[in-house]
Amino acid sequence: MSDSRLRTQRTDAQETETNDERTGESCPECSGQLVVDDERGETVCESCGLVVETDEIDRGPEWRAFDSKEKDEKSRVGAPTTNMMHDKGLSTNIDWRDQDAYGNSLSSNQRQKMQRLRKWNERFRTRDSKERNLKQALGEIDRMASALGLPENVRETASVIYRRALDENLLPGRSIEGVSTAAVYAAARQAGVPRSLDEINEVSRVEKSEIARTYRYVIRELGLEVQPADPESYVPRFASSLELSDEAEHRARKLLQNAKEQGVHSGKSPVGLAAAAVYAAALLTNEKTTQAAVSEVADISEVTIRNRYHELLEAEQGLPAV
Repeated sequence: MSDSRLRTQRTDAQETETNDERTGESCPECSGQLVVDDERGETVCESCGLVVETDEIDRGPEWRAFDSKEKDEKSRVGAPTTNMMHDKGLSTNIDWRDQDAYGNSLSSNQRQKMQRLRKWNERFRTRDSKERNLKQALGEIDRMASALGLPENVRETASVIYRRALDENLLPGRSIEGVSTAAVYAAARQAGVPRSLDEINEVSRVEKSEIARTYRYVIRELGLEVQPADPESYVPRFASSLELSDEAEHRARKLLQNAKEQGVHSGKSPVGLAAAAVYAAALLTNEKTTQAAVSEVADISEVTIRNRYHELLEAEQGLPAV
C-alpha cells in the first residue's frame, strides 16, 4: 500500500472517530442522538432538530474527489504555494546545520556529502537566468518590505508585479533593484499602506530618481491602477509613532477631510498634509508634541509642516488659504 493511501486512510479514520465521539453526546433538550452535518458545519439533534453547534471548522481538504484514484492523486502535504519565492515554495531546502534527525553531529564524510548536496540542490533550484533573476529580486523585495514594516499581502502583490514585469520583458536596460523597488512602492500604494518616496529611497539600493522613473514606466507598461496617495492613510502610522491618542488621530482625519472639501489638498504632498494635520491635531487636543518630532517621524521638513499647518486651520475655519 502506498504512503499517500495509508495517510488518507488514517485521516479518514481520525475524522470518523471524532464524529463518533461528538455524535455520542445526547441532545440537551430531548436527550436524542446528535449527528454532524458536514455540508452546513452544524451538529443537530435527529429527534427534535435542535442545532447544538454552528460554524464548525472544516478541517478537510479544499478539493473534492469522486473516486479513490482521484483522491490519491489530489492528496498532498506541505505549505501552500507563494509568489514570494522564486520556485513558489515547491522545491526542497537542505538544512545548513550538520546534524541528523536526533540532533547528533555528522561525521566528516557525511558533512562533505551534505555540502555537495546543498551545492547541487542550489544549482538545480536556479537552473536558468530567469530563476536566478527572480531569486535575487524576491529577496530584495522581502528585505525592503521588512525594513518598511509592510504586511505580507504587500510582499505578495509586489512579487506578482515583478513577475509580470519579467514575463513582459520590461527589465532590459533597468536594474533588478530598481524594478524591485518600484514593485514595492506600487504594491504599498495599491494596498492602502503607502510609503513616501523618501522612505522607499532609504531602504533601496538605487537612486531616488531611478526609483521614480522606473515606477512610472512599470505602472504604465503593466497598466496598473494606482490611485493617488490619500493623506489620511499616513495618519495612523504617524500618530502611533508619536504616541498620540485616538482623539488626536480622529481630529487629524477631520482636518484633512475639511481640507479636501475646501480643495486645499490639490497639488500638495500627501505626506506633508498628513504630518501637518497630526501636528495641528496634537495641539488642538492639548497633547505635547513638537514640529521637530513630527518632522523626524514623517521625514519631511519643519517648514513644510508650518506652511501646511496654517492652510489646514484656515480651511477648517472656512477662510481662503493665503
